[in-house]
Amino acid sequence: MTQAPATARQTVLILGAYGLIGTEICRTLHACGHRVIASGRSAASAAKALPMLPFRRSDLSRMEPSDWTALVDGVDVIVNCAGALQDGPGDDLERLHHHAVKGLGETAAARGIRVVQISAAGVRPDHPTVFFASKARGDAALLASGANAVILRPGLVIGQSAYGGTTLLRMLAAVPLIQPQALPATPIQTVSLADLAEAVAIVASGHLPRGHTFDLVEDQTHSLSEIIAAHRRALGFPPARATLTLPRWMLAPTARIADALAHLGWRSPLRSTAIEVLADGVTGDPRPWQAQTGSSIAPLQETLTKAHLGPEHRLQARATLLMPLAVATLSLFWLLSGIIGLCQIGPAAEHLTRIGWPQTLATASVGFWAVVDVVLGLAILYRPFAARACLAMIGVSLIYIASATVFTPGMWADPLGPLVKVLPAMMLAAVTPALLETR
Repeated sequence: MTQAPATARQTVLILGAYGLIGTEICRTLHACGHRVIASGRSAASAAKALPMLPFRRSDLSRMEPSDWTALVDGVDVIVNCAGALQDGPGDDLERLHHHAVKGLGETAAARGIRVVQISAAGVRPDHPTVFFASKARGDAALLASGANAVILRPGLVIGQSAYGGTTLLRMLAAVPLIQPQALPATPIQTVSLADLAEAVAIVASGHLPRGHTFDLVEDQTHSLSEIIAAHRRALGFPPARATLTLPRWMLAPTARIADALAHLGWRSPLRSTAIEVLADGVTGDPRPWQAQTGSSIAPLQETLTKAHLGPEHRLQARATLLMPLAVATLSLFWLLSGIIGLCQIGPAAEHLTRIGWPQTLATASVGFWAVVDVVLGLAILYRPFAARACLAMIGVSLIYIASATVFTPGMWADPLGPLVKVLPAMMLAAVTPALLETR
């Protein structure tokens, strides 16, 4: 796609700045010479992703009309990349996609600020999913506000970085030997992250008429199985020797499990909304954008070639695949350790009474640390605590090893190796926090 035409330096506020799409847009507009201000819920996440940009905190799901005034002060253009896939802890789609965007439009109209709204291909008000329906209501409210606004509706966004749906694609591509898939015939049109950012730059420059909505999708439509296979090739994984297509009836219980895990803070790409979106397909009409700009969105193969996916991306794909297994293994290990300790508290306490500990103290010590094991096994299942639970596991393991070495050194020679087995568990707990990072 052609680059955005040169324009005067503007102050651009990016809402949802440190997400997959927002980060690329920030970097592109910054490279164009604009003064870019990042905005989102977390200053720490923004500083990690965009250390060169100033930051203004915002939480669109809690924004009141009066909150916009200070946020948009001194701004020429607002790009709204904020969004969420599904209602959950901290995410209210109706407030985030509709009411907040309505307030944004009214404020922008009153102040003469240009707005670029990042929506999604396939949005319509009668869609059965809350995601698409709330997006459609927000888009309509923005256009009705009288603001100088343009709405961009990208297809499946693919770039060098990955998040959400693209993370799932890479995770599936990383499965060795077999290729698991579901809904293989689902029609999908893609857009490169770079093309999306360039489209935002074009709209932000003011060279397109206000009040228009454009789908940003490539000309060709692919099946989901073709897109997974293309990612497998681009990442350098060997071809699958067999394909495992999950029956459609398995998707509903899978989505329910993912939805339940969302209450523990896990934002799985297999939640019910994601499944419903995939079932409907991700398609749009590329012709209005082509007619308006004279440029086309890059096809999938060109997008993947220009993404330059290398060893680090293969490693990330494998890490994404292994992360839930690592968390489940650690949880099971510590839960079983604690439960067995409580069930066998008498025999376990004998190790201490044999070296002179009073029975009461020995029993209390075994019981206390067994409860600690259970607590850590549960804590890692709660996403906000997972990384800290891993660090606590390492600390508790060191206490176990040090205490056993001092009080019961003979356990090192135990043929079942109870202390030796703590070492790989410590290493897994040390590696898992790195697997948990998402941005």
